[in-house]
Amino acid sequence: MTTHLAWDDFRLVKAIADHHGLTGAAAALGVNHSTVFRRLGQIEEQIGLQLFERRKTGYVATVAGVEMAMLAARVEDDVAAFSRRLAGRDLTPSGELRITTTDTLYLNLLLPIFAAFRALHPAIRLDIVIGNQALNLSKRDADIAIRASDAPGETLVGRRLATLTWAIYGSALGTSPTDEPGSLFARDWVALGDALGHVKAARYVREKVAPERIALKSSAVLGLAEAVEQGLGIGPLPCFIADQRPGLVRLLPPDPDFSTGLWILTHPDIRNAPRVRAFMDYVGGELAKKRGLIEGTAA
Repeated sequence: MTTHLAWDDFRLVKAIADHHGLTGAAAALGVNHSTVFRRLGQIEEQIGLQLFERRKTGYVATVAGVEMAMLAARVEDDVAAFSRRLAGRDLTPSGELRITTTDTLYLNLLLPIFAAFRALHPAIRLDIVIGNQALNLSKRDADIAIRASDAPGETLVGRRLATLTWAIYGSALGTSPTDEPGSLFARDWVALGDALGHVKAARYVREKVAPERIALKSSAVLGLAEAVEQGLGIGPLPCFIADQRPGLVRLLPPDPDFSTGLWILTHPDIRNAPRVRAFMDYVGGELAKKRGLIEGTAA
């Protein structure tokens, strides 16, 4: 038997294995369901083996299907590594940089720094990816990450810039910073929603505050700051956001249990690319200057 499998055949099998079915695979590949169904049948007929068992719960790869999917994954990793190595050979600080960070860091800390960096390096174009999920730098989902984390990833390189602290804040109108800590739990609170339930400050509210005292939940930290400022309740906020708002007052000192490290990270394969090095050095240096604001100790 002679087979002439193409790379796209391996990609299709991997997509079906990753998504346990044709619908997810079709969406990932940007084709329709019938195309995936037809092409899978052609591949199986060509090699004379069944690649997936069709079950009610989805498509389950056979031994041959698993082997094809694993081979496709290795090829994807090799291509991504080659791409990173090429990116690391740039001679001048130019080209595009994809930066991943959160909306709170972007709007409250990073945007003016990015503008100043662009003024120094106009040949470098910035592609900013906003989100709370950590993108995969190894697969070039992003080139550089600026993130709050206690475990930034063993395969990445960079540095810890500061400790990002949180404290309990209330509206400057009608909220006294001299309230006894225990009395604060008799007040209305605002809290992070379930999507950010893993955040340390969110766990604190969940464990300490009675559910009936939570007046509002927000899926965004920015929305939480607005809610506190409007007087909907008190709540935990990052100091670098709240301390820049005259309409907010700190009710308790920053809680070390809420804190996380603030990191700037990249992949080892591109760390010496001129545009990456220029960005890491400049932005990391500017953020280090704002350590007092980030750590809640600025006067």
